[in-house]
Amino acid sequence: MYRISVLASLLLVLLAGLAATGYASASPSSGFSEENGDVFDDWGICRTRAAGEDGFYQLTKSSFRPVIAFESLGEEADAAYALGREMAAKYPDEIQRAEAIFLLVRDRVEYTSDKDLFKYDEFAQNADEMATAIQDNGISYGDCEDSTVLLAVMYRVAGYRSAIVLGKGHTAALVHLPGYSKANAVFELDGESGWVWAEATGKNNPLGWVPKEFINAKLAAYEITEEALAPTEPPKAPSAAVTSTGGTSSGQPFPFFGIIGFLWLLSLFRRRRPR
Repeated sequence: MYRISVLASLLLVLLAGLAATGYASASPSSGFSEENGDVFDDWGICRTRAAGEDGFYQLTKSSFRPVIAFESLGEEADAAYALGREMAAKYPDEIQRAEAIFLLVRDRVEYTSDKDLFKYDEFAQNADEMATAIQDNGISYGDCEDSTVLLAVMYRVAGYRSAIVLGKGHTAALVHLPGYSKANAVFELDGESGWVWAEATGKNNPLGWVPKEFINAKLAAYEITEEALAPTEPPKAPSAAVTSTGGTSSGQPFPFFGIIGFLWLLSLFRRRRPR
């Protein structure tokens, strides 16, 4: 089993958006507006752009804050909260519950690109919108960020610590599940091990399976908390967590983001389809 280092930066996006292709209208956002080619939700969060003060990631040159995540937590809790609590009540065993949540998202979210769903290159959906579609139709549609955000929110609600991890061209969820024996890799955030990768875009993936390109790689992550939705400046720089990876020692911390790092993060939103 590998031990993997993960740069603890900030989370990704909890998502929100409506698809006109038979996709149920989402709650709690009841309306969207378009301005200069971008789409904004009721909270003034841009769904089609990650960067900027109003972007759903609030990406800056050195950091980011996943403000869209907070649309489904705390005072804004709705369908995803209900689904997470339902799973917690149904599966009292911690391991069984973690696997059941993963399988629900893996099997009920049909991978579909933003271009096919919304006709935009990028369109972020929040966890409530994804959960509402599952509850109403038995299925939801989205790409890697959409299933990732739903997973991370549901894990948080169901009693786990969760995070979202970013790699070049891809994103996945992390759940804190120390001692989980089925994972092919264990991640460490800020020196704390026991974080398990949840990769829901592949229909045959089990909980804990990590694509080889993200093993022994430096990644960015953000632990989900119930932060206020009100605009807040992103941290000036992410915190770093480095450990040995697959027997290879890494003695230097992952460098803080700069322009190069910012461009690398932006490449996340030019996602490839899962294998």
